[in-house]
Amino acid sequence: MGKNNIEKYDVFYQLLKKYVDFWHNYIFYRKVLAYGRDNIDFSIPTIFAPNHQNALMDAMAVIGTLDRQLIFLARADIFRKKMIARILYFLKMLPVYRIRDGFEHLKQNDDTFRDTLRVMEHRNGVVILPEGNHASYRKLRQLKKGICRIAFQTAEASGFSKEINIVPVGLEYSHYWRFRQVLTVVYGHPIHVSEYYDAFRENPNRAIVELRDRLSADMKKVMVHIEEEQDYEAINELRNIVNEKYSDSIRYPKLFRDQRLVSKVNELHASDPEAYREICNDTLTVRDLATQLQLTYRQLRKKKHPIGWMILSSLLLLITLPVFLGGALLNILTFQVAYIQSIKSKDPAFISTARYGFFLGFSFIFGPVYLILALIFIKPWWLAVIAFLMVPVLGIIAWNWFLLFRRTVGGFRIWHLIRVKNPLFIRLRDTYGRLINRITLL
Repeated sequence: MGKNNIEKYDVFYQLLKKYVDFWHNYIFYRKVLAYGRDNIDFSIPTIFAPNHQNALMDAMAVIGTLDRQLIFLARADIFRKKMIARILYFLKMLPVYRIRDGFEHLKQNDDTFRDTLRVMEHRNGVVILPEGNHASYRKLRQLKKGICRIAFQTAEASGFSKEINIVPVGLEYSHYWRFRQVLTVVYGHPIHVSEYYDAFRENPNRAIVELRDRLSADMKKVMVHIEEEQDYEAINELRNIVNEKYSDSIRYPKLFRDQRLVSKVNELHASDPEAYREICNDTLTVRDLATQLQLTYRQLRKKKHPIGWMILSSLLLLITLPVFLGGALLNILTFQVAYIQSIKSKDPAFISTARYGFFLGFSFIFGPVYLILALIFIKPWWLAVIAFLMVPVLGIIAWNWFLLFRRTVGGFRIWHLIRVKNPLFIRLRDTYGRLINRITLL
C-alpha cells in the first residue's frame, strides 16, 4: 500500500489498527468517551480538525474513536527518506510542502490535494491539526491558515463541484500523561466549505481568514478553552477541584461541566472582579496546601474518614496483596519501564505519547513471549490462552490496588491531621469549603 492507492482499504493496516485501538481505548485509558459521531457524514468529503494539546495522542484519539482508515497530512520533510516514506504511506499519511521546504516543491502539493480529494471521495476522512504544533494548555491557540487553504485547494481541484465538510473536534484528557485516565472526544457540527466558495473566487485570502475564524469559534464550542492568560493556572486548577468527581460521567461529561464552569467564572470576572480574584486566590491556596500535605481533592471531598472503613480497606489490601504482586510483576516491564523512558522526554507534552509508544512496543515484544510460556507450562491449551489474556487484566487490577492503597494511606493521614488539629489542614479545609460554597452560588 503506497501513496498512489492510499485511499484503499488495507487489511494489514486494519489489523494493526484493531490492536492499537484495543490498547488505547481499554488499557491505556480507563475510559474513552466519544460524542457527536452522528454529526459525521462520510458520503461528503470530510476534514477533521482536532485541537492539539497532547502530541501524537491527539491523532490517536481520533483514530481510536472512528472506525475508518483515516488519512493524516504531515509536513513533507519527514518523507525525505524512502524507507521512512513507505512506512508513513502505510500508516496513511500524506506529505504537505511548506514555503520553508522551498518554492520549487510547492507545486507537488497539487498531487497531495488530488490525493486528498480521492481519499475523501472513498469515504475516508482526512485529519489536519489546525494549530500546527502542540502545547499542553486547555486553550485554543491561533489556527494556521493551512487547513483552510487545503480545503479550498482540494475543492478547486474538483472545479468546486464537490462539497467539503470540516468537522471541529474537541479533545479533553483528565490528565495529559498519567496512566488509566479518561479521554473525551467531541465531534462538532460540520462546517460546509461550499458556503465560502464564492468568497474564495472573489478574494482567496479573505475567504481563508473568514473560514479560519469560523473554524476557531466552532472548535471552542467542543473543547475546554480558557481564554484568560493571567489566571489560567487558577482557572485550570479550579476545574479539577470542582469537577474531578465527574471524570467518569457519561450522561453529563466533565468536559461540558468544565465549559460551563469556565463560562461562569468569566462572567464573574466581568461583573465582580473582587469576587473573581478571591476565587482565584482560594483555588491556588487549596492546591498548594493539598500538595504540601500530600492530599488529593477526592480525599478533601469526603466529609468523614471513619477509622473502621480504613481498617477494612487495609485488610482487603493485605488479603489481595498476592494478586497485586502477580499483576505488577507480569506487567512491570510494560508499565513501569514505559513510564521511566517516557519521563526522559524534553517536551512534557510528549510524555504521554512516549509512554503509550513504549507501552505498545513492549506489548508486541512480551505478548508473544508470555503466550509461548503459557502454552509450555499450562495445560490444556485453552487454559493457557485464558491465562495469557489475563495478563493485562491483572495489570489493571494491580493498578487499582495501588490506587486503593494511596486512598487508604491518605485517609489515615487526614484522620491523623484532624486528630492533632494540624493548623495547615484546618486552613485547607476552611478554604476548600469556602471555595466550593462560592462556586455553588455562581
